Amino acid sequence: MHQLIGDITFCILFAWVLGLAAHFFRQPLILAYLVAGFLIGPSGMQWVKSEESIRTISELGLIFMLFMIGLEIDLKKIVRAGRVIVVAAGGQLIGACVLGVAFFLALGLPLGRGGFDALYLTVACALSSTVIIVKVLYEKRELDTLPGRITLGVLVLQDVFAILFLAVQPSLDDLQFSVVLLSIGRVGLLVAGAMMISRFVLPRLFHQIAMRPELVMLGALAWCFLIGEAAERLHLSREMGSLVAGVSLSTFPYALDVTAKVTTLRDFFITLFFVALGMTIPIPTPSIIAFAAVIAVFTVASRLITTFLPLYAMKQGLRASLLPAINLSQISEFSLVVIQVGLLSGHIRPETSSAASFAFAILAVASTFVMTRSDPITRQAIRLLKRLGLRDLDQPGAADDDPGGHGGARRIVILGFFRAASALLSEIERRDRALLGDISVVDFNPNVFRILSARGVHVVYGDISNFDTLLHAGVGQAEIIVLSVPDSLLKGANNEKLVRHVRSLNPGAKIISTADLLDDVKDQYSAGADYVTVTRLTDAAELYRVIDAAGRDRLADKRAEMDAVLSERREVLP
Repeated sequence: MHQLIGDITFCILFAWVLGLAAHFFRQPLILAYLVAGFLIGPSGMQWVKSEESIRTISELGLIFMLFMIGLEIDLKKIVRAGRVIVVAAGGQLIGACVLGVAFFLALGLPLGRGGFDALYLTVACALSSTVIIVKVLYEKRELDTLPGRITLGVLVLQDVFAILFLAVQPSLDDLQFSVVLLSIGRVGLLVAGAMMISRFVLPRLFHQIAMRPELVMLGALAWCFLIGEAAERLHLSREMGSLVAGVSLSTFPYALDVTAKVTTLRDFFITLFFVALGMTIPIPTPSIIAFAAVIAVFTVASRLITTFLPLYAMKQGLRASLLPAINLSQISEFSLVVIQVGLLSGHIRPETSSAASFAFAILAVASTFVMTRSDPITRQAIRLLKRLGLRDLDQPGAADDDPGGHGGARRIVILGFFRAASALLSEIERRDRALLGDISVVDFNPNVFRILSARGVHVVYGDISNFDTLLHAGVGQAEIIVLSVPDSLLKGANNEKLVRHVRSLNPGAKIISTADLLDDVKDQYSAGADYVTVTRLTDAAELYRVIDAAGRDRLADKRAEMDAVLSERREVLP
């Protein structure tokens, strides 16, 4: 017991020190934790060499990690997932599995007769890192863009795929149809029981203790270990049970509160898991490093093929097809869980596990670097793909179509189309529908392109930071030019630069732009803007009116007024 506490002390200390280094050098923390485990483990300085300690630390971390992954799986989002996301995820998963099995069998890895290295690597390479992707997209403010939503949708369905694999995994040694059905039946029983209790029993209990944070956290942990133990009794695994426990709470009324309470504990045990995983990595030999490089190259290549092609076939355009493929090009932390489960079950060799861990580390660094520079990389890739003959939505016969029948140039040009522009267009439809014939919209969102074209609005598919796009959109002949997208969402430019571009193309136009910061207003006026909107000022005025109505006990009237306004709107981006 004392040795376990000492081992945990070394784990946390080295994880913190190397985590600080990773933070300063802008590298993924998970990579730092793996290196920390490697340094203090049997292959490093041997400060932690007890197999029992490593196994205990790893299993505890794995249970908590899967519980939190389950909590973050939004079943409602899966149900509401659009056709594009479902087809993209299906194409990516099926394609990755077919390519993976064929590729790893061709390398001579076993699939059956006690060895399932090819299968585990196939599953591992089919999954992408939720931690890395969400972190980078959040920092770039791209979670709510079309490529961001597609990426997140694919991640959710990847998690479902991993859950199904973990359900079948204990039966791989005796993989018969009846055994698989029995395993799925056990999972179904576990899920159904957990869902029923979390829907009809737990809400009442948690309602009584909602004001006692320590009881909320303790209740969540009790639920995690209870379902884990139930899974063990059903001949599944505690890890599988903890995942089901988390999923069953994901639609729970107090799920957000539970997640907030358990987050600190989660981070502690996830850190322990990855440190313990690092301790299992042997000193790399040239063959393991070469194998890891092969796995990494295959993962990137397969992701580009299986993600880009389905999206491009659904006419999402080159940009919206490339970005999700780039975002998803790494191996998931869930993949390390799958590999670790396979290693503990004796299904794969330690060399395979080590190579997968090194491949994860390679792609964690490389994909973070590439994702932060995805915009210029995508621009270059689009030029190359066009030279190879691939058509984009701005090719002749697509964006040059004129559904309104008013010619190419328009009196009003809206550069960039996000929620403010969507609200503006809805307001114009409500107040002066004839004005729609004078409007042209420029944006590279394929959904915006299709919906606006169907409504008879002239739309040009293109990148507003590209000078040629502005020329093609008729900016030089417009009377009024509206820049409604905030700097935080623009790619390759900001509103000040766009104002300068537009002013150089059209010295006489009235330019209306938008500013995130008050200090930006003066800069945009200096660049040539005629009027700069600051949306937070109008938001503040509206909030003041709502607060005033609440103070005069007129909030119901104010809400009725807003409901009436919302009922009349038909926005492109709801």
